[in-house]
Amino acid sequence: MAKVKQTPLIWNQEAETMPRQDLEKLQLQRLQQTAELVYNKVPFYKKAFDERGVKPADIKSLQDLNKLPFTSKQDLRDNYPFGLVTVPMEQVVRLHASSGTTGKPTVGPYTAHDLDAWADTMARVYTAAGATSKDVVHNAYGYGLFTGGLGFHLGAERIGATVVPVSGGLSKRQIMLMEDFGATILACTPSYALVLAETAAEMNVDIRSRMHVRAGIFGAEPWTDEMREEVQAKMNLEAFDIYGLTEMGGPGVSVECPYHDGLHIAEDHFLAEIIDPDTGEPMGEGKVGELVFTSLTRQAQPLLRYRTRDRVILNREKCACGRTMARMSKVKGRTDDMLIIRGVNVFPSSIESVLLAVDGLEPHYLIIIDRPKDRLDELEVWAEASPDLWKRGEYWVKQTEQKVYSDLNETLGITAKVKVVEPHGIQRSEGKAKRIIDRRDLTV
Repeated sequence: MAKVKQTPLIWNQEAETMPRQDLEKLQLQRLQQTAELVYNKVPFYKKAFDERGVKPADIKSLQDLNKLPFTSKQDLRDNYPFGLVTVPMEQVVRLHASSGTTGKPTVGPYTAHDLDAWADTMARVYTAAGATSKDVVHNAYGYGLFTGGLGFHLGAERIGATVVPVSGGLSKRQIMLMEDFGATILACTPSYALVLAETAAEMNVDIRSRMHVRAGIFGAEPWTDEMREEVQAKMNLEAFDIYGLTEMGGPGVSVECPYHDGLHIAEDHFLAEIIDPDTGEPMGEGKVGELVFTSLTRQAQPLLRYRTRDRVILNREKCACGRTMARMSKVKGRTDDMLIIRGVNVFPSSIESVLLAVDGLEPHYLIIIDRPKDRLDELEVWAEASPDLWKRGEYWVKQTEQKVYSDLNETLGITAKVKVVEPHGIQRSEGKAKRIIDRRDLTV
């Protein structure tokens, strides 16, 4: 837990510090209303309720949540584009969608009420990071169908900050604007924050002396505490983790406070539970399980028990910052992107932690999985050398490769080929970093 020099700011004192007894009463009321709404308005949910022999009136306590059906990403695809919408389309004022790597995108419709609620949760995000109306927010999240750019824009406007809607790309221009406009808050993916740091170094811009950014709000991709340390050191700021997903309306579902002891969930809007990913049964606090959300205030497309596939731990103890809302750990991996290599479960975050603990490596890497014909899976990890390591020569590069090889073997329990490449040898991303290449899909 981090030491905090001043009293943390809270945007919505009434909601974010509500006694848990009152919060749970509110959650139940909103859960009952949501169950009634989707049962009466969405054929998919009516069928799912009826198949379970459940009616909305059967939800008499929060413990009855497990009577309700789950919703999966496949359900959204099957009902694409508007099969789960509960309001007439003339009441839908905006549509967002996930980037989607396969098939149709996941659609996120909003009423004016939904946008207002989104602005409020994003205002909580900024305030948790210490932002006020006096700040200049450099928003380098992508604008468009992706929820990041416009979600962060809404929140910045809600707190009265000056927002610079720069979006992604043109990194040298971004560095110039950050300096010239006096940015104090940076919003982007953690991997792009590192790209900006590299760009500033290439431009001979000393971030510490020429910039005023004191906090960064980073999300949209998984990142480890080791990467946090890299970003904080290179960008000279305090890094805050944020969590969100298109299915729940975008970023703003949860965010860290200055104590960095988990991400506070906006529980008056999102009812969280942890389940066993294999059985679907509820799990107790303190255990790693799959995070499931029910939206409690969305009008256009409320979802019941949406399976995020993210593995986290929940903690409902009151935080030192004063917030009473449950905290989720950083995402520890996913139940659907877990790599099974030669029978061993491997999470990319575990590989990242090993790499970032090795001196001489930059936080840019690739994980490559292949399956040569009639052979077992092969794991290969590419890591990028720092300029200093590369200048020291081939001997020290090979020594570093051997160090990574040994550490990965000890951590993962399997062997991996390791290749340390030259500085900038791994392609940069201006959005979500693509770190995994699974060639097994191409050889089936």
